[in-house]
Amino acid sequence: MLFKTKELPIIISVGGSLIAPDTGVDTEFLSQLNLLIRKKVAQGKRFMLIAGGGNICRHYQQAARNVIGNINDEDLDWLGIHATRFNAHLLRTIFQDIAHPRIITNYDKKLFNWKEPVAIGAGWKPGWSTDYDAVILARDYKAQLVINLSNINGVYDKDPKKFKDAQLIKKITWEEMEKIIGNKWSPGFNSPFDPVATPLAKKLGLTVIITYGKDLKNIENIIDKESFDGTVVTPYRIDSTFYDRDYYMGKKGGHRVTLTGSFFGRAFHNLVNFIRAVLIIAELAPKKCLDLGCGTGGLIGWLRFFKVEAYGLDFSESAKMLADKGIKQYIKLGDVTNIPFADNSFDLVLSYDLFNHIEQSKIRKVIKESIRVSSKYISHKIYTRENFWLSLTHKQDYSNISHFSLKYWNSIFSSFKELVRVRKRILFPSFFETRYLFKKK
Repeated sequence: MLFKTKELPIIISVGGSLIAPDTGVDTEFLSQLNLLIRKKVAQGKRFMLIAGGGNICRHYQQAARNVIGNINDEDLDWLGIHATRFNAHLLRTIFQDIAHPRIITNYDKKLFNWKEPVAIGAGWKPGWSTDYDAVILARDYKAQLVINLSNINGVYDKDPKKFKDAQLIKKITWEEMEKIIGNKWSPGFNSPFDPVATPLAKKLGLTVIITYGKDLKNIENIIDKESFDGTVVTPYRIDSTFYDRDYYMGKKGGHRVTLTGSFFGRAFHNLVNFIRAVLIIAELAPKKCLDLGCGTGGLIGWLRFFKVEAYGLDFSESAKMLADKGIKQYIKLGDVTNIPFADNSFDLVLSYDLFNHIEQSKIRKVIKESIRVSSKYISHKIYTRENFWLSLTHKQDYSNISHFSLKYWNSIFSSFKELVRVRKRILFPSFFETRYLFKKK
C-alpha cells in the first residue's frame, strides 16, 4: 500500500439528558460510555463527542423565565450553550488522556494538528442546537456517520410520549424528516433532530443514525457495522426504486462518465467491461460465472462473447430494462442477500463495486451467499477509501453507503474460514482499485 490513511472520525452527539438527567449526573451511563469509547479507540477508531445541554439547559432557561418573565431567545440560547459546555468539560475530564486538550466551541476553526483519538465539542452560537454543530464537524472532518444519542430509540411518526400507537420509523429520508420536525428552532426545543441541522445534513448528503443512548451494546453494533435498533436518516430512500433510469443516466451521482447518457459514455463503459472480461478469462478461465449486482449486464455480454456461460443478478428492474436485448434473458431479478441459485452453481461468483451499495448490517450475509453458490472462486472488487483515483472519476453517490477502509474489509473477509485468499496474477496499486480473490475450501 502506497499511502497510509487515517481512520475518519465517527461523530457522536450525546444528548445532555443522558449525561445529566433530572436525578443528577448519570455516572453509570458515563462509565459505560467511557469503556466503549476506549475499547473502540484500542481498535483504531476515532471519535468526536458533542455534548448537548439536555435537562440542565431547560432548567436554567425555565429559572430565567420564572425570575424575569419575558426573556429573549438569544439569552435563552446562551444559557443552553453554557450548559452544553459544562457537560463537555465533564466528557473532556473523563477522556483527558486520549482527547484533544481544547473543547471545540468555535466551529469556524478546525482543530490544529488533531492527532488524539478523541475530540470533545460543545455548543457554539444561538439559533440552533449541538446537532447542527455535529453536522458541521461531519462536513469539515469528512465523517461518514453521525450517531445521535437520545433518550428515545429513534424517530416516530408522532410523539411517543403522547400517543401509545406511535410507530418507530426505521428508515427515513431528510425530506420526510423535515415534514415531521418542521423548520423552526426555539431555545430548549426538544425533537429527534435539530430542524436547523436537518436541511444542512440533507444538503451534505449525510447519514445520521438516531438511537437510544443508554443501550451501549446497540451503539457498539452501530460502530461495528452490525445490525442495530434505531432510525437511519439518509438523503434518499435507497432501495430498488433508487436505481432507476435517472441513476444510470448519472443524475443521482456516481460515475462522471455516465453509462447511458451519451455515445461516449456507452463506449467508455463497454471498453471497461471488455477489459474486465479479458482479465477474468486470462486469470481464472471460468466456464460458468455469476455477476452480482450486474446492472445493465455489460460484463455478461462480453463474457458470453468469449464463450463463458455468464449470468447476472440485480434487483433493479430499470437496469434490466436498459440492458441490451440479447443480454436481458441472462439477467435475473433478485436480492443478493438471498441469491436464487442452488449451492455450488458457478465456478466463479464475482462483483464490481457492489458492496459499497449494501447496508452495513447485510454485508456478511451477502458474502456468505456468494460463497454458497460458488464451487471454486469468489472475486469482489470494492471501492475503498484508499482508492483515491476513483474520487477523480466519480461524483458523490448517495447510494454509496458502505465506503470503508482496506482494514475493515480485510477483517470481515478473514472471518470467513471457508475462504482461502488467492494471490492475484494481475495486480493494481491500492490507490487505483481494491479487488479480493478467494478460493472456496
